Amino acid sequence: MFQKTIRSACQIKGIGLHSGEDTSITLLPAAEHTGIVFSVMRGDHEVEIPARCENVVRTTMSTTLGREGVEVGTVEHLMAALSGLEIDNVRIKVEGPEIPAMDGSALPFISRIMEVGRRVQSAPRSYIKVLKPVVVEDGERVAGLFPAHLPTYSFLIEFDNAAIRTQSYKVHLNAQTFVAHLAKARTFGFMAEVELLKSRGLARGAGLENAVGLGPDGTVLNPGGLRYDNEFVRHKILDAVGDLSLIGNPILGEYRGIKSGHEMNLRVQKALMAQPGSWEMVTANTAQVAQAV
Repeated sequence: MFQKTIRSACQIKGIGLHSGEDTSITLLPAAEHTGIVFSVMRGDHEVEIPARCENVVRTTMSTTLGREGVEVGTVEHLMAALSGLEIDNVRIKVEGPEIPAMDGSALPFISRIMEVGRRVQSAPRSYIKVLKPVVVEDGERVAGLFPAHLPTYSFLIEFDNAAIRTQSYKVHLNAQTFVAHLAKARTFGFMAEVELLKSRGLARGAGLENAVGLGPDGTVLNPGGLRYDNEFVRHKILDAVGDLSLIGNPILGEYRGIKSGHEMNLRVQKALMAQPGSWEMVTANTAQVAQAV
């Protein structure tokens, strides 16, 4: 029920999924009410980019934050790890164009963070409590936020690939369920699309070490196979947890996604914020939250 940060600094290095470049991040403890803030050096000037939906500049194949012409790409898996571990306040120094891909999931971030540990702070957490349904649609793609007593995420996907077809999944979210049921679900891609993506400046660092690769016949190309039978839909929920954390506070409500993605996740949280009567801010030390959870 209280805000959290990390106990000490930790550094994470790797290859960027889309840039293919070496990149490094350093997570630093931060004071109460700081939120998650990315920091990038631009010459001798440090540009701070709060991890907020108003700073999203691009949602093509990943979520990119930007401010003053400086960008940090592919933030969703790291943001999912921080949100899943209920960490509220961290400063993140970034060296490189995007967050390291690691193995394509949130698990390496969680492992590194738990090595240094979490520290409970004295200020209570504040929640965005959903009061009325808010839904955005674009053809078959749907993303919605609904009132619920527990933070809940559900998703449905359909792909014309034998390894996926139709998958759905639902989870009540807390630190334990995130680690157990979502954290190790990896991003995925279709090998037939790789060259096209690379020609567009995307997926230049993608490989079987940081994504699930799928052949046209539905073959899973990774030697170890899948981590869950429905790893694909679980990863879509992982992405949604990271994207929705950009609203700035944990959401007390249910997210429902149908064939959704980063763009729709951004749109639904902006739609919620644009309708004041559909939500309210509550703190963890109020009877209202106690009754809700």
